[in-house]
Amino acid sequence: MSKKAACLAVLGTGSDVGKSIVATALCRIFANRGLRVAPFKAQNMSNNSGVTPEGAEMGRAQIVQAEAARVAPHCDMNPVLLKPVSDVGSQVVLNGVAWMDASSQAYYTKKEYLFGESCAALDRLRSAHDLIILEGAGSCAEVNLMASDIVNLRMAAYAEAPVVLVADIDRGGVFAQIVGTLACVSPVQQTQIRGFVINRFRGDITLFQPGIDWIEERTGKPVYGVLPWYKHFHIEAEDAVVIESPRPVHPADSTEPVIGVIRLPHISNFTDFDPLAKLTGCRLVYLQQPQDVKHLSAVILPGSKSTCADLQWLESSGWRDHLLRYAADGGHLLGICGGYQMLGTWVRDPDGIEGAPGSTAGLGLLPVETVLKAPKTTTLTDFTWNGIAATGYEIHMGRTDPPQGQTLVTVQRRNSVACVDTDGCVSDDGRVIGSYMHGLFDTPAITRHWLAGIGLDGVTVDRLHGPVARDQAYEQLAEHAAQHLDINAITALLPQALREKMR
Repeated sequence: MSKKAACLAVLGTGSDVGKSIVATALCRIFANRGLRVAPFKAQNMSNNSGVTPEGAEMGRAQIVQAEAARVAPHCDMNPVLLKPVSDVGSQVVLNGVAWMDASSQAYYTKKEYLFGESCAALDRLRSAHDLIILEGAGSCAEVNLMASDIVNLRMAAYAEAPVVLVADIDRGGVFAQIVGTLACVSPVQQTQIRGFVINRFRGDITLFQPGIDWIEERTGKPVYGVLPWYKHFHIEAEDAVVIESPRPVHPADSTEPVIGVIRLPHISNFTDFDPLAKLTGCRLVYLQQPQDVKHLSAVILPGSKSTCADLQWLESSGWRDHLLRYAADGGHLLGICGGYQMLGTWVRDPDGIEGAPGSTAGLGLLPVETVLKAPKTTTLTDFTWNGIAATGYEIHMGRTDPPQGQTLVTVQRRNSVACVDTDGCVSDDGRVIGSYMHGLFDTPAITRHWLAGIGLDGVTVDRLHGPVARDQAYEQLAEHAAQHLDINAITALLPQALREKMR
């Protein structure tokens, strides 16, 4: 039997405290030191997902961490993915495949089975790598959930992984976060937690030294470092919390052209638009409250985990009228995945994929109907748009067939299998387009082509764009973490044989 990889766990005092960032940094740091590193998160809850080379679906955060570790993403890195479709229910993706739709209560009855599946996935990763960086979910001290935990301290114990606990000073109460977490877990679990990382510090770090001293004296455990807030690079966000409650945008707010993304209630894969957010010469904004959008260069309807519910929200909120008026006045609209479905005439759900069976009227801006049906499409897709070659990915449960002559892109391969197909639709006047293709703007030439089509051909699209830009950001994150964390002390948590293997 092959020797199992060592494991190191990054858990948190709460949600959105920086676990993913710290785990991503450690993936790149240890990969740079010559180790075969892989990320692992037993259970993730997010509508921000991606597709592996095998055509399996997994959380986008673990794809980011795999990129940082310079390895191909694999669904073993995130065996359980929960994609919320309502406040109390989610689609459960198991080992890369949509497995069941379950209420929160029903899901918890499956936890022991899912823990076993997660352990098996981790074991497979450990057989092929030197080091696994485990990430936890939410707080590792949710006392009402700990008995059925499959992702935090229980998984770290299975992996025999020392735990680095991440706390967020920006939200306040960092001392209570750390001491309170230790107080809520058992003495055995307290010993699993070996030290702390404090994230999102603003100001003069030397002024916080008395706080570090207090934490170390009170807990008897080291603070491995304090990460300052950074703005000089960008790492994809895991959760849509980063785009919560955006404010209305007015013409006077910007001297640059503005592109708006509708912040749907069930928005998914919002990181599709990160490349646009980093362009110089235009501004990307998220819009939630209905408003006049005539001053925008383009409006984007993003992906959605619940297309019919979000269509109804567009109607009830007043967004539908604003969008139809914008289109009638010659505005440019782009729909991606669920947003593409919304631009059509109808979204039909005969089997109740998203809820009660029925049909929902679309915006009627593209001559297409969508029928929601299983099985789920999850593909890495090679395509061309106007002769420009690119690669994107598809994640959808539905079929949308445009009229002949109005398709957007030509598809050459899905999951490395050659095919002859098309995707997407273009309106007669070319101002409204839709596609199932996520990652559309990862290709610089595609971004330039779309910008030119909306009248922004003067906006510069740098060579450092998409995957190339992401890779540079991982290096910058690793440098930032190495500067402010005691990496030697964290490395000392690993077995000596592994430490000796590093360059």
